[in-house]
Amino acid sequence: MAKTEEPKEHSEPGTADKLGELERLREEALHPGDEKAVARQRERGKLLARERLEKLLDPGSFVELDRFVRHRSPHLVEKRPYGDAVVTGSGTILGRRVFVFSQDFTVFGGTLSEAFAEKICKVMDLALRYGCPVIGINDSGGARIQEGVVSLGGYAEIFWRNVQASGVIPQISLVMGPTAGGAVYSPAMTDFVLMVRETSYMFITGPEVVKTVTGEEVTFEELGGAATHASKSGVAHFTAANEDALLEDARYLLSFLPQNNVDPPPYFEPADRPDREDAELDRIIPDNPTKPYDMRDVIGRAVDDGDFLEVHELWAENILCGFARLAGRPVGVVANNPAALAGTLDIDSSVKGARFVRFCDAFNIPLVTFVDVPGFLPGTAQEWGGIIRHGAKLLFAYCEATVPKLAVITRKAYGGAYDVMSSKHIRSDFNFAWPTAEVAVMGPEGAVNIVFRKEIEEADDPEARRAELIADYRAQFANPYLAAERGYVDDVIEPRRTRPVLCDALETALTKREKRPPRKHGNIPL
Repeated sequence: MAKTEEPKEHSEPGTADKLGELERLREEALHPGDEKAVARQRERGKLLARERLEKLLDPGSFVELDRFVRHRSPHLVEKRPYGDAVVTGSGTILGRRVFVFSQDFTVFGGTLSEAFAEKICKVMDLALRYGCPVIGINDSGGARIQEGVVSLGGYAEIFWRNVQASGVIPQISLVMGPTAGGAVYSPAMTDFVLMVRETSYMFITGPEVVKTVTGEEVTFEELGGAATHASKSGVAHFTAANEDALLEDARYLLSFLPQNNVDPPPYFEPADRPDREDAELDRIIPDNPTKPYDMRDVIGRAVDDGDFLEVHELWAENILCGFARLAGRPVGVVANNPAALAGTLDIDSSVKGARFVRFCDAFNIPLVTFVDVPGFLPGTAQEWGGIIRHGAKLLFAYCEATVPKLAVITRKAYGGAYDVMSSKHIRSDFNFAWPTAEVAVMGPEGAVNIVFRKEIEEADDPEARRAELIADYRAQFANPYLAAERGYVDDVIEPRRTRPVLCDALETALTKREKRPPRKHGNIPL
């Protein structure tokens, strides 16, 4: 009788063992940073990479990608943490899909390697393919020195994708730590940069290099902190006191933006009646034409619930840019602000306005312009600084824009600045004026001094004659009715009716279709 062989014991791990190994590796990937690095992050009041994503995204919506990716550098073989200093994936914000990456400063100081860059490039490619916004959280020591030019190549791959995605999907950068050297250029090419005060920095070269090269002594905060970039350089669009506030600001900003350049901006059923009038607007313009007022008061009384998300609030304050809603629909608001530099246009305000107009046009967000502009700021600093070239940027942006364009002239609209600020001549759709509007080549004082100079000099009482001529000029020309006669202004309205008039005009203009000559692209005067 043949002997029956005992079944051999299998050495391969079973299903339970494999599941256990997966769980162990996942746990390891969740905590890649060493304890000291994590403690330092906590001491600085900073969240960890995954914690930031949890607060940014809707609860439980984050889906991680590439958690097991590791670097391939032969110089760091003793340490190959899973994830390699960046967490990537997708989730939802207010129920809408976004792709995200969050750099992890507790792993190699958040430095960028080849694998790190590949992870970011992957989510950027997916965002572009599926037409979703991409949000990057930056907290990095820069390029990983041990990988040399490979790391630099990774940055360039990200930069290239920033350009391909520009105007196709919204790109938002949250700077929540250091960002230096070449790393600053990716955030700079995105649509919006948000920074945390006191803990985030952006600069090409740090304070030590600056001191060595120029002799200047400057702190990190002075050189490239949030306050500096919000008020002086214009690099930062928004700042917040802490990380929680910044992440909430990013969610709010996204509520105004469409998923991509094809989808419409998100509509929210308004609680504020579109036909609401506001009698306070009838009293908002001072009787003295040289007295300032804050245009934010006008904007707040015209838009839904007074909500106005101002962009670049602390930079170039003579022009206001931001997002609001009219009858539930997002609009981009551009407005001269007489409370700063009398509302004149200068170099910075022209660049600020042009950039915002072009963003809104790229993403189908209608534009509403409030006009009170006495002209361009005079002086050698402006002329030598290129006010002609920079002012042309704003003009080019408005001319190029094909979204619905509405404009309200509240007080002054003088000279070339009248043309630039969404005038009918550069194809604004609906233009309105308040009875207080002054549409003219220049102000009465300047016009009289030029046109009647000789007559004033020869008068028995030059000052009395000048005052008489100014009053006559103001009565004849400093009003909206000559422009209305020509159709340059569609209607002269009571200020209290600004909101219902704009809501109705926007509803009419939503079906706008405008063809442009075929071309690769225009050549904006950069």
